[in-house]
Amino acid sequence: MTEIIFEFLNKIGFTHPLHPAFTHIPMGMVIGAVTFRLVSFLPKLKGLARTGYHCIILGLLGMFPTAYAGYLDWQHTYEGVWGGLIIIKIALAVALTVILAAIAIMDDPENRRFDKKTFFYVLTFLLVIGLGFSGGELTQKLLHAAVNG
Repeated sequence: MTEIIFEFLNKIGFTHPLHPAFTHIPMGMVIGAVTFRLVSFLPKLKGLARTGYHCIILGLLGMFPTAYAGYLDWQHTYEGVWGGLIIIKIALAVALTVILAAIAIMDDPENRRFDKKTFFYVLTFLLVIGLGFSGGELTQKLLHAAVNG
């Protein structure tokens, strides 16, 4: 099925990997969520906690198509070969999804406090940094292999 998808995309002129286009959804939402959560501790901006929470929900929803696109690219580009960076990316993505879901269930943005929920927001930010870095490393290795044949 993976090859059918990529063959169709090639026929319409889309020759790029799918996953990078989707990563902007959860990564951007997480960065927004953390920013809004932290800014909401300023007295006149407490309403932004709700915006941060909404970013968490959208980021969580965006995880599923992003992970699926990553799976398709992994199958197509790397032929499903397990490597250290792939394992790291999967572990970080699972951890991010679990923590986003935990925040979605536990957080009450109307009563925000510096507590474990705020720590979870910051932790999501660290996870997206790890995901971005490992994705960049994976891409760099692929480019290096393509250049050096």
